[in-house]
Amino acid sequence: MRSGLDVLRDSGFQTLRGQRIGLVCHPASVDSHLVHAADLLALAPGVTLAALFGPEHGFAGTAQDLIPVGDAHRGTVRIHSLYGASVASLRPTAAQLHGLDTLVVDLQDIGSRYYTFHATLLYCLQACADNDVRVVVLDRPNPLGGTTIEGPLLQPAFTSFVGPHPLTTRHGLTIGELARLYQAECVPTVALEIIPCDGWRRDWYFDETGLPWVLPSPNMPTLDTALVYPGMCLLEGTNLSEGRGTTRPFELCGAPGIEPRQLAQRLEAEQLPGVRFRAAWFRPTFHKFAGLDCGGVQLHITDRRAFLPVRTGLAVLAHLRELCGSRFAWRTEEYEFVTDRLAIDLLFGSDRERRALEAGTPWRTIAAAWDADEAAFATRSRPYRLYS
Repeated sequence: MRSGLDVLRDSGFQTLRGQRIGLVCHPASVDSHLVHAADLLALAPGVTLAALFGPEHGFAGTAQDLIPVGDAHRGTVRIHSLYGASVASLRPTAAQLHGLDTLVVDLQDIGSRYYTFHATLLYCLQACADNDVRVVVLDRPNPLGGTTIEGPLLQPAFTSFVGPHPLTTRHGLTIGELARLYQAECVPTVALEIIPCDGWRRDWYFDETGLPWVLPSPNMPTLDTALVYPGMCLLEGTNLSEGRGTTRPFELCGAPGIEPRQLAQRLEAEQLPGVRFRAAWFRPTFHKFAGLDCGGVQLHITDRRAFLPVRTGLAVLAHLRELCGSRFAWRTEEYEFVTDRLAIDLLFGSDRERRALEAGTPWRTIAAAWDADEAAFATRSRPYRLYS
């Protein structure tokens, strides 16, 4: 199959001829031969690459989560950061878009509402609509496939950079399909063109595409990481380690004082589909508990098509919270420029799940409330699908 960038390249960049363009990209913005989009567009006939834009983690993808990135240059081309020190930095300004005919967006998303690249896409669509700049989205596969939708639907009061619009946690859409949904529901005036992938099937995981995996952010090194991320990222909203600072982020989790075998036994007893839990010790080199030994588990996916990452993450969170007792805490620091709501509520998309956990509601009962959300989003998102 071919990504949208491959299709654009093979067309001779026809849709961009005679245009001054900006490019929103990151390290995974490469074609099937590992040539970066910025290099292809810089040499494209009749195309002037006038500006670059880097999302969270930066154009080079070197910054860790929540770390502001400054502007830079690549040769003579300015790189504008879309993840600076303030919420205003998250969207292109009129000055940054001035003189551009088209903004090209080529970002590898990973299929989870928390992953912020599709929020950057939405903010770019809004800014370009306000400034009469066309947007061309180069589509890429959803690494988790496009057949499974899972998790709660974000409530509008909990909108943030980790949830810019009401989506389920695992949304089952490509970034091009999300652009179509955002145009219809948020930015109807934007001039939008999608260059679809050629040959992608909704039931394919990324390693079935034949495309090279390039980590789109520092803590997304492999497809295995992406598989567990929609559930295990919930631990970011707590004082527990989600495995950042290890070589297996989001696959490892725990905290000092946790007895790994006890946690593994409890989670194994849940008989969650498609996953096994191995008792594990780990020592993060940075982030939470840097330099300290943590007890916890590693998730091993045994059947990715049966695996339900969001429900699994909820189960892990519930058991870790019980085992930690008074040592457990929700994250209360500023999170993605938000200070008036807890990080865990932004991640779940409401305070419903947190309040239920605090009330002692079993995790399966909490997850049962998601069935209606998942069915509703499946119906709502179907018109924007590009692939069968």
